[in-house]
Amino acid sequence: MSAEENTPGTVVVKILDKEYQVSCPPAEQEALLKSARYLDENMRKIKSRGNIHGLEKISVMAALNITHDMLGKSQQLNESRHQTLQKLKFLEDKIDRSLQINRQIEIT
Repeated sequence: MSAEENTPGTVVVKILDKEYQVSCPPAEQEALLKSARYLDENMRKIKSRGNIHGLEKISVMAALNITHDMLGKSQQLNESRHQTLQKLKFLEDKIDRSLQINRQIEIT
């Protein structure tokens, strides 16, 4: 990565019709803009329900919803990794048994 890719620039993001200037390296600007759009969509959904008022409350609810989703996906990923490791271990054991049987056949 070059020094230019790490030098922060200013990016303007719009969330609930308010603009925010955020310092961000050029290499991460696309991810920041995508994150801002995702946050804006979540906050708009909460606002449209009409039962939560005030930017602070909407922001907290959006943060809780996004965090809940992220933790759920993280848990799913960890479970998937665990299952994959178990399958790999099973396959390694099966290969080892097959190789051992093959060696015994060659010896006799």
